[in-house]
Amino acid sequence: MLGTAEDVHHEVGGHTLSRYGQLAPRGGYPQAAVVVGSFAVGDGQWYGRHWHTTHQLAWAERGVIAVRALGNTWVLPPTMALWIPAGTEHATGASGPVLGRSLWCRPDRCPVDWSVPTVVGVPPLLRELIVYLADDGLSADARQRAEAVALDQLVPLSVATVLAPLPRDPRARHVARALRAHPADDRTLAQWGAEVGASARTLARAFAAETGLPFGQWRTRVRLQAAMPLLAGGATVAATAARVGYASPSAFVAAFRRVVGVPPGVYFSP
Repeated sequence: MLGTAEDVHHEVGGHTLSRYGQLAPRGGYPQAAVVVGSFAVGDGQWYGRHWHTTHQLAWAERGVIAVRALGNTWVLPPTMALWIPAGTEHATGASGPVLGRSLWCRPDRCPVDWSVPTVVGVPPLLRELIVYLADDGLSADARQRAEAVALDQLVPLSVATVLAPLPRDPRARHVARALRAHPADDRTLAQWGAEVGASARTLARAFAAETGLPFGQWRTRVRLQAAMPLLAGGATVAATAARVGYASPSAFVAAFRRVVGVPPGVYFSP
C-alpha cells in the first residue's frame, strides 16, 4: 500500500487525473462549491492511503465500493455513499469492478460540516443530480442551483454500517485476513489456534479487545461485507448465503437484519 499523501493531479486533455485514479475537470469551476469526478476500481484493487484538501463524497455508480478510514471499513452499494471530511486519511477499493463518482466539496462553500466519515443514502434524486453536476457545460446559475439541492439531499442513514476492523495481534490478524479472503471458512478458534500457535482463549481475547467485537460477531460482519458485492451484482439471497458460509437463506437474512437493521431487500432498494 502506498504511504499517506495528499492526492495530486496531472492533466489529461481538459481534465486532471489523480495518482489515485480520479478524473475531474481541470481547475474545477471558479464559482462552484462542488466538483464531480469519476474513478474506476478493478477487481481486488485498492488505492493507497491518501487525503484531500476538500470534503469528498465517495459513491459507486456501479458495483460496491469499500473505504477504509480511522481503523474502520465501510462497504457501500450504489444506494449509499460515504462523506469523507477534508484531511481524513483513507483508502478506497473493491472486491469487484466498480465505476465510482466523487463529489469534492470546498469546505468554505459547503454547509455540511460533519467531522467524521458519515454514511448517507443515495436516493434517485441525488443520483441524478450527481450525474447532472458532472456536465462540464452547465451554466454557473444552473450549477449553483443543482449544488444546493444535492447538498440538501445528504442525510445520514439510520442503518448500521457493517464494520469489521482488523485486530493488531499478529496471530489474530492472520485469522482475520484469512477469513476476509474466505468468509465461508467455518473453523473454530481452537482450530485456528492450532494453525497460528495460540490458544482459543488468547485469540478470543485479542478479537474482543482489539476489534470491540467477540469473534463470532466479527466473523458475521466479515461474511456480510463479502455478501454486499454479490447482492449488488444481482446474486440471489440463497446463492449469496451459501457463498459466504450460511446454511440457509433465512439464517443469512436474520444475520443481515440483526447487524444492519433492515433485510437485504430494503438495504439495496433505491
